[in-house]
Amino acid sequence: MADPIRDQLDAVYRRESRRVLATLIRLLGDFDLAEEALHDAFRAALEQWPGEGVPDQPRAWLVSAGRFKAIDSLRRRARFDASLTQIADRLYSDSGGGAALDEDVEDDRLRLIFTCCHPALSADAQVALTLREVCDLTTEEIARAFLIPAPTVAQRIVRAKAKIRQAGIPYQVPSRDELPQRIDNVLQVVYLVFNEGYAATSGESLTRHDLCSEAIRLGRLLVELLPDPETLGLLALMLLHESRRPARATADGDLVLLDEQDRGLWNRALIAEGLALVKRIHASRRFGAYSLQAAIAAVHAGAASAAATDWVRIVALYDLLLRADPSPVVELNRGAAVAMRDGPAAGLPLVEALLARGELQDYPLAHSAHAELCRRLGRNDQARASYLRALELTRQAPQRRFIERRLRELASQPPR
Repeated sequence: MADPIRDQLDAVYRRESRRVLATLIRLLGDFDLAEEALHDAFRAALEQWPGEGVPDQPRAWLVSAGRFKAIDSLRRRARFDASLTQIADRLYSDSGGGAALDEDVEDDRLRLIFTCCHPALSADAQVALTLREVCDLTTEEIARAFLIPAPTVAQRIVRAKAKIRQAGIPYQVPSRDELPQRIDNVLQVVYLVFNEGYAATSGESLTRHDLCSEAIRLGRLLVELLPDPETLGLLALMLLHESRRPARATADGDLVLLDEQDRGLWNRALIAEGLALVKRIHASRRFGAYSLQAAIAAVHAGAASAAATDWVRIVALYDLLLRADPSPVVELNRGAAVAMRDGPAAGLPLVEALLARGELQDYPLAHSAHAELCRRLGRNDQARASYLRALELTRQAPQRRFIERRLRELASQPPR
């Protein structure tokens, strides 16, 4: 039998838990204590809301409950460590003895992400901690996203929290003078959050709209803080990609490739906002990795149809991007763009050279791209082998169904 209160609580958890956690970290000053308080708050809600009803402001209720659960926990532990009594008393005093909490907590997640991305932490730890604490990804999901063992991710997170505690890293947004030096790591992590939402690493859904929305919200906050070309570029890139979301999957959740999408379903408001940001970047005449990617996305957004796409311009932009931010994935995307501009026979050697180098051997999209080009050239045996390798590596259900459909199509054709 359905439990409407439990369903509402589950919805509140999905929508609010990361915001509640961010505020509790600010109030309690400790990651582990805040996480314990978060779970205690939701446990209290599960016990009280069925009888009392869901409060009008569930986030504020959960923050308040979590804070006082933490105070109670500290006082119980004070029997073994007297110093905890002072901490508990301070937390209680700061709360006004139970007065209503300030609900203006919109910047707490921004504070949290700057803390998670502090330069005192290693780059790997910054990413892992942000995805875990800001986005609520499990260690297993993070491990799959970065092709590393889950225990390694867990160890990075534990060490990062310890470093924050031991080094006294402040839970705050940096000063304006510090922002330019601190922003690059933050932009990288925000984009990783968006990518996990735009193309989920595993599961039944192609996308996770909650992560995309949160990354875009964080992007807007970053633009308010520091509206430089790269911050504008990241927000534009996310908006332009997100504009396609309604057309990227069928009603049954199956993947729809870009050239087959119904562009009438694209979100024109997001496109207009993204294109306006790209125009601002062009006026500055300063381009970096995110602004160049946004420019590529803008070319796609401005094409009335797949056939009308300006692939000459896209390849030229990828050439610039390779100089600004060289990586195997950028090379792969450039190879795919060359195949669209000059035909699959021109793009295939570029993709094969990448795979031969070994850097993308565990990247399923590289094998899918190779398979698609082989299929278009009628090299069915090679296409089949690459699709099978991609299938081995892919954990996302829509991607798997797409590959399986391609394999069935190839099975119905004679080998060449």
